[in-house]
Amino acid sequence: QVQLVESGGGLVQAGGSLRLSCAASGRTFSSYAMGWFRQPPGKEREFVATINWSGGSTYYADSVKGRFTISRDNAKNTVYLQMNSLKPEDTAVYYCALGRGRTIASMQYEYDYWGQGTQVTVSS
Repeated sequence: QVQLVESGGGLVQAGGSLRLSCAASGRTFSSYAMGWFRQPPGKEREFVATINWSGGSTYYADSVKGRFTISRDNAKNTVYLQMNSLKPEDTAVYYCALGRGRTIASMQYEYDYWGQGTQVTVSS
């Protein structure tokens, strides 16, 4: 059984920054793509960012390009989401996910395992 545990969420003012972390166990972390998704209040879960097995390729939703950065440290079995210039519309529960394959992936069905989520609230 794979476990993914997010941390780093919280309350931040608009324009501020947060860094989310996701620690993985139970599977060879370095062999698979990782992703971040989020679910705003009252809305469906949506894609945020993905990173391939080595960290050499990334892809972002248009809404976060230039503000968010996904990275990974395979030695620590951890993926990060650095969030800068946060906006109130970034408020959501953020989930990390472990992919089925090695390449970047933006669809929910391309991920096998999910964390429990961490709340990010951006106030104005």
